[in-house]
Parts: sequence; structure tokens; C-alpha cells
Amino acid sequence: MIPRYTPEDIGALWTDAARFQRWLKVELVVLDVLADRGEVPRADQAAVHAVAARCDFQALAARALEIEKTTHHDVIAFLSAFEELAGPPARHVHFGLTSSDVVDTALALTLVEAAELVFAELGGLKRALRGRIEEHRHTPMMGRTHGIHAEPISFGLVLAGHYAEATRNERRLRQAIETIGVGKLSGAVGTSAHLSPEIEAEALAKLGLKTESLATQVVPRDRHAELFSTLAILGASIERLALEIRHLQRTEVYEAEEPFAKGQKGSSAMPHKRNPILSENLTGLARLLRAWAGAALEDVALWHERDISHSSVERVIGPDATITAVFMLRRMKRLIEGLNVYPANMRANLEKMRGLVFSQGVLLELAKKGLPRQQAYVLVQRNAMRVWSEPGVGLLEALSADPEIAAQLSPAELAACFDLDRQLRHADVLIDRVLSEP
Repeated sequence: MIPRYTPEDIGALWTDAARFQRWLKVELVVLDVLADRGEVPRADQAAVHAVAARCDFQALAARALEIEKTTHHDVIAFLSAFEELAGPPARHVHFGLTSSDVVDTALALTLVEAAELVFAELGGLKRALRGRIEEHRHTPMMGRTHGIHAEPISFGLVLAGHYAEATRNERRLRQAIETIGVGKLSGAVGTSAHLSPEIEAEALAKLGLKTESLATQVVPRDRHAELFSTLAILGASIERLALEIRHLQRTEVYEAEEPFAKGQKGSSAMPHKRNPILSENLTGLARLLRAWAGAALEDVALWHERDISHSSVERVIGPDATITAVFMLRRMKRLIEGLNVYPANMRANLEKMRGLVFSQGVLLELAKKGLPRQQAYVLVQRNAMRVWSEPGVGLLEALSADPEIAAQLSPAELAACFDLDRQLRHADVLIDRVLSEP
């Protein structure tokens, strides 16, 4: 757990009190179905519900944990603590169930609720991105491949790529929520020997869960692995955006910068420092999400109808992964909202290569004139290499002085190849396509 980062709304899902409250919720639903079928006296059902209604779950958790010191079994300790409160009517609680029926079904409720909170925070990040995309639709900057200047792009297009990825993460997360939203009440090895499939289905429906088609003693862990893998992909997406910001904040680039609050300090030794600490923090947390996904994948293979090797893992990765995902999304949202963007620096960096970044446009115009592509490539490249080696010479100037180029392209045709607006003429279409995706 990382409690200093725990947002209260999601951290509260993972307390001992919340865990026992959900366990009791599962037990009561089964009790109600049995009572409706005449298998539990209504008076006993009412007595159990009356105790549950006034239950102090903090106190119940404390008592159960005390009993567990003796039983070394958490569900038996929970049932014993509740039986102390409810008395003889509690004999109908846990009827026909095994521990994993309660634990796995309650875990599904918790994971669905936690994942829905992650989903909501992802929506918040998308709204922040959308606002900055609209602000910088037409803010030109340098597009880079291999970290080297490639062709012009707009900052709005850069952010739109991250927005599109967030939309894909929404789809993945929605599918993972669907996958994890199942329970099982089919007994010790999943055979429904003591509670019928009809009772199981009716009880799970009351909880808002689907029925696992064929369980063992547990819900198969490929479902959980899908959710944690989805969170890992989400973390990788946040890391990609964080890495972009880290590069843009480098002194040599300085096109964008994390917000730096009044009174904030960047270094204990160097008073001038303003470091991309938020992005670096998010990069580190993404590594944890990937590690927890790996642990979830290790949980898929259990012995026969189950062993307990997954349990200790899930007690850690359940709260840690969902809390961390929420924290990362909130941090990135605030970072994007407060991001300092420097269009003048973007333009200066774009012009730093003295027109080299328009080389492909010239190549294509020569090809349109009928010049073989490889011959056109050689002509443009030899002039580009001159610009690399001769400070003060621009590509347009070099090409204009080349008689083989002049024989193919008029001055106006050549100049049009260096038109930034032409280079970015489809930016609106591309951005609108991304923003309209469901």
C-alpha cells in the first residue's frame, strides 16, 4: 500500500471494515434467496438483517481480526465474530457456501467499483487534454523521430494522439469491468452440490454480478489478469505522455514545462532548478502497474480446483494497483491543466534546421514532375547535407542555387514546398476525427 497517495474515495474500498461489509452483503443476499424459497424461517432472516443493519463494521473487523489470531482463517473469524452478534439465527448464514464463494464474489464487487472510479478519472484526464488540444490546434512545433527533427506538426496534434490513446483505454477498461463483474456461489469445487445453480444465479443478480459459467473453488484468475493488464496499459499510456513532457521541458528544447508553484524548490543545491518531477514520478509509478500485472498473470495457474498462492498477491495488488491508477490519472490531469506551453520556443526550434524539415515536400514535387524518385532523393539530399555542414545556409537557398532543381521547379513551386500552413492543412480534420471517437 502507498497510503500517502491514497485518495479517500478509493482507499476506503480496501479497508478491513469495507471488506467485511461486502462479505456480509454476499452472505445476506444468499440468505434472502433461501428465505424466499422457504428454506430459512422469515423470523431468523429478519433477526439476522436487524443485526446487520446496526452493525459497527469497524468493531466487527477488530473482533474478527482478533479471532483470526487463533483460527488462522479469515472467513471463519468473520463468521464467528458475526455469530457472536447475531446468536442462533446466524446458523443460516454461509449455508452451502465455501469461503471463496464469499471472498471472490465480494472481491468482484470491490474491483468493479474501484475500476469504475478509475474510469471516471480517465474521463477527467480526457477533458483536460481536450481543452489543451483546442487551445493549441494550430500551434506549430517540430515533430521528431528518433529524437531528431522530422517534419512540422502542431501541439494540438501531439496531444490528440494521447487523447486517442485515452479513448482506447476507456474501451479496454469498460471491457475489463465487464470481464471482472462475475461471482460464484457454487461451493468447494464449483459443482453446486449444496446450493443449486438457480439459487446462485438469483443471488448474484441481486448483487449486480453475472454468474461464472464454470468455476472451480474460485473465479478463474484470467479475469483478474485482464483487469490488471488493462491498468498496466493505462499506466504505460500515462508514462508515454509524461515522457513527452519530460523531453519538451529539457533546457535544450524548452517548449513546454510543468507548472512550478510559488515557493516551490527544485534543488537543495541549485536555486535555479525547475525539474519535471511530476512526470518523472508518473514514469516510476507506471513501472509498478506493469509489475502488478505480471503478478496477476502469475495467479492464473493454480493447482487443480485452487490453491491459495493468489490470495496474498491480490491483497497487495488489488488496492495498490487501483489506488495508484487513480492517483496517476489525477496527477496527470492537473499537470496537463497547468502545463506551461511556449509557442515562441516551438517556432524557434522548428526554424532551427533552416528549412531541412521541408525536404520531403521538395522530393515529392520533383517526383510529380517526372523525375525518378531515387534521382530526386539524391538531388534533395545533397543540398540537405550542405545545410548540415554550412552554417547560415538554408535549404531553400541551397535548392534555389542548384541548376538541376531549378530545371524542374520554378521559384514559386519551390517556395510552396516550404509553406507551413500547407504542411498542417489537415490538422483540423485529424483532430476532429480523434475528438469524435466514441
